[in-house]
Amino acid sequence: MDELKILVVDDSPTMRKIIIGQLGQAGYFETGEAEDGLDGLDELENGDYNFILTDWNMPKMDGLSFIQAVRGKPEYAHLPILVVTTRNTQADVITAIKAGANNYVVKPFGPTQLSEKIEKVLQAI
Repeated sequence: MDELKILVVDDSPTMRKIIIGQLGQAGYFETGEAEDGLDGLDELENGDYNFILTDWNMPKMDGLSFIQAVRGKPEYAHLPILVVTTRNTQADVITAIKAGANNYVVKPFGPTQLSEKIEKVLQAI
């Protein structure tokens, strides 16, 4: 895969800034951001993204609905999706994977853990 251009979808501006900072520390500098799933779908139309990081709990359109919408669009269905969330039960992980997520990371996390999860997703596709 060419250099990653990562879309970060999270309703918290602070969390988006933290995630984008950690992505930069891990060597991923091409990023965009969206504040919820609806904004994320709009941003996908306007950007040339090849990886998505999405929160689960967001207003307007939550992460699971966003994932399902992405998977339902042929032009985006192939995009790898990593869920970043505070939800940490095994049932939550299973729900996210069934919705179409490729992997899952629980907040808080550091740049190394985030990078490892991204690499794991990329190796699996």
